[in-house]
Amino acid sequence: MGAGNSSAKLLFIINPGSGNQQINYSEAIQLHFKSAPEEIEIFELPKNCSLETIKQAIEQSKADRVIAVGGDGTLKLVAECLEGKNIPIGIIPAGSANGMAKELGIPLELEAALAVAATGKPKKIHAIKVNGELCIHLADIGFNAYIIKRFDNLPQRGMIGYAKAAWQALWSHHKMEVEIQIKGKQIKTQAAMVVIANATSYGTGVKINPEGDLTDDLFEVILVKKYTVVEILKVRFTELPFNPEKIELFHTKDLCIKTRHKVHFQVDGEYMGKVNRVDATILPAAITIITP
Repeated sequence: MGAGNSSAKLLFIINPGSGNQQINYSEAIQLHFKSAPEEIEIFELPKNCSLETIKQAIEQSKADRVIAVGGDGTLKLVAECLEGKNIPIGIIPAGSANGMAKELGIPLELEAALAVAATGKPKKIHAIKVNGELCIHLADIGFNAYIIKRFDNLPQRGMIGYAKAAWQALWSHHKMEVEIQIKGKQIKTQAAMVVIANATSYGTGVKINPEGDLTDDLFEVILVKKYTVVEILKVRFTELPFNPEKIELFHTKDLCIKTRHKVHFQVDGEYMGKVNRVDATILPAAITIITP
């Protein structure tokens, strides 16, 4: 059932709420595969769609490959449905944050991404279980999660929008008192944010975690201690090296963070509310992703 095999069936799961809505993905996909050997099926996510509904759609389609059309959040939904199964997941980057697509070298251009989805190579990657949620890309507590909560609908995403939001948030977000248990060590410190990183970059393309490797059996924890907008903007938007007095990086298979007060928490760009404890553990070879 390799590439070009006429019996390959692709199920496209489209999040109509993703991204800029300038492209009708359903039409574009049908057009692309009009004379192709692959059989395709399209499932548009209804509002507040339950995992069960998506799982049923996948099971009924009996697809060989399931393709997420959306951003990191859509990919997370599809991955949750296929965790531990061998069905490869393709990515058509159509969201406002396409961190994983960038991470895996998947083209941002639609036609090229569709070609990869149909004929690319499946590759097993790990994920992280964070408070029971599947995290494929990045989870964090503190400053960035707070910004996602307050400013996720900012019209001008990107550096300027984020910098504005960061300035506003800086005045109303308090430093966290955290206790991190990692590899038998206990770290007590104040922090602006703690990032649990499966991948190397934020959706903006910044390498927050240059040492990340999606195929090893470790994830990274980035502790941002000093509270400066500059360091946090560095983390999100630049390739500048971190100041080790302000930012520390650890590699681990699991971790527990406790905070004195409840703090903002996000997973793969989705705000999850406030927590005072985060447990994270690696899920080796959890999902199969189609790569170029």
